[in-house]
Amino acid sequence: MHAHDHGLAHDLRTLEAAIKERRRALGWLAGLGAASLLGCGGGGDDTGSSSTSSGSTSGSGTTSGTGTTTTTSCSVIPEETAGPYPGDGSNGVSALALSGIVRSDIRSSFAGASGVADGVLLTVKLQLVNTNGSCADLSGYAIYIWHCDRQGRYSLYSSGVTAENFLRGVQATDSDGLATFTTIFPGCYSGRMPHVHMEVYRSTTTATSYTNKLKTSQLAFPESVCDTVYATSGYSASVANFSAISFSTDNVFSDGVTLQMATMTGDVTNGYTATLTVGIGV
Repeated sequence: MHAHDHGLAHDLRTLEAAIKERRRALGWLAGLGAASLLGCGGGGDDTGSSSTSSGSTSGSGTTSGTGTTTTTSCSVIPEETAGPYPGDGSNGVSALALSGIVRSDIRSSFAGASGVADGVLLTVKLQLVNTNGSCADLSGYAIYIWHCDRQGRYSLYSSGVTAENFLRGVQATDSDGLATFTTIFPGCYSGRMPHVHMEVYRSTTTATSYTNKLKTSQLAFPESVCDTVYATSGYSASVANFSAISFSTDNVFSDGVTLQMATMTGDVTNGYTATLTVGIGV
């Protein structure tokens, strides 16, 4: 018998200990492999961490709402004329100076006027993004919009509605850079495609005069939606005007309308929603 021969029982115990040690080593290696795989984008932290905004779009670029991918391509919305009926103080008439101009539902007049604009319900959603900052949402800014009624008249200016101020309002952009307005689908007057005017301001505090505006532009509507709306009651004056104009002959949109064309959902019964990303560089 050798000096180190401790018998069969000792050998079995030694073999069992070795097997247990091997199992522990294999388990540790398996855990290390899983951790390595998770370390390459598989953790719970990546959702939302790379996205600059939720669902922001502009031009041909999009940003994923899931946070797994980010597109930082967006374009500045074209600068356009405010037209002859802005009501921003630039031509002596100012809705911006009136108490109550900051509001989401702009269908009725305010500040002592009582008129109401009737028409097909329209919700306008404007997503304000920074083209100089990876298309990040711009919260706390202000957007002033105005447009004509279904007869093609502008409050404060047009005959019959000079004492009214409906279809004008200011909204602050929320934490997602969104400003939402409740209004009616505008009519089509002679010489222009249907549109909504807008001015962007740094805040509701500065949205009191055109001298403070950062951007002026206009929102356009798909022709098919205009045709559908103008076939409804109250829009009869728009039918002939709309048939006589096109984007190619419009003096504002003829140079291109891609960045100003609203995305539309809804119908004439339940109302439409017009959504547009408004890119500005700040």
